[in-house]
Amino acid sequence: MKLSIIIVNYNVTQLLRKCLLSIKKYIQDIDYEVVVIDNASVDLSWKNLTYEFPGFKFISSEKNEGFSKANNKAIKTAKGEYLLILNPDTEIEGFYMKDIIEFADSKTDFGCLGVRMHDVQGEFLPESKRSVPDMFNSFEKLFINLKKNNSKSYYRNDVGEFEISKVEVITGAFLLVKKNVYEKVGGLDDAYFMYGEDIDLCYTLLRNGYQNYYYGKASILHHKGESTIKDKLYLERFYGAMQIFINKYYKESKPVQYSFLKAGLKLRHKIEKMRLK
Repeated sequence: MKLSIIIVNYNVTQLLRKCLLSIKKYIQDIDYEVVVIDNASVDLSWKNLTYEFPGFKFISSEKNEGFSKANNKAIKTAKGEYLLILNPDTEIEGFYMKDIIEFADSKTDFGCLGVRMHDVQGEFLPESKRSVPDMFNSFEKLFINLKKNNSKSYYRNDVGEFEISKVEVITGAFLLVKKNVYEKVGGLDDAYFMYGEDIDLCYTLLRNGYQNYYYGKASILHHKGESTIKDKLYLERFYGAMQIFINKYYKESKPVQYSFLKAGLKLRHKIEKMRLK
């Protein structure tokens, strides 16, 4: 089998249904499987999809242990040479998967690949292509949000949205990686409950000599924000994930950057909590 598509669902049945329909419509000429793992949703209507999509595999978790653990659990059952980690709030938009796989096959150093994402208004989502967080681009992202046209920017604004290019970080909403490479580098780190795990995996691949790619010729619709409640818990998980990342990679090896990033994250987290009030 060439491709295993892994989807973690949590209380987004209608979005998941659209995602699965887009897979059935557009992914052709490839031997593939779909593995959906439900992360202990309160909304049990996802079970109706097991009848609508009998050819897809559905797994039910007894408790929500987070995005990374759910993916790793589902991936253990995967049979494909490639894994496509896909968000349930996304929709495939073209017959491009065969071309993407052939592109990946042509690269001897292939790490992972992401595509162009846009929202329901058609606006390009800049997180489709990013840099590894450092002291400078993190300050820009957290406090300035400048649209600089250079590779040091957190969002790789030097790379056109329709280009194909090497980048450092792509998004976990659509992340293609070879299964043997994924397993070799340890997969998604279970320490992340939600958010940050895609940055960590991309950085891990780079540190192990692989190259990550942005494939702007293909696009997906991402219903960004429609499946996420921006509350205090969201903020704790988001900024907590960034703290895990800097603890893991900067605390010992880059103490100056670590201190700067820790202070910046703490300040930005405080600002966002004040906004919620």
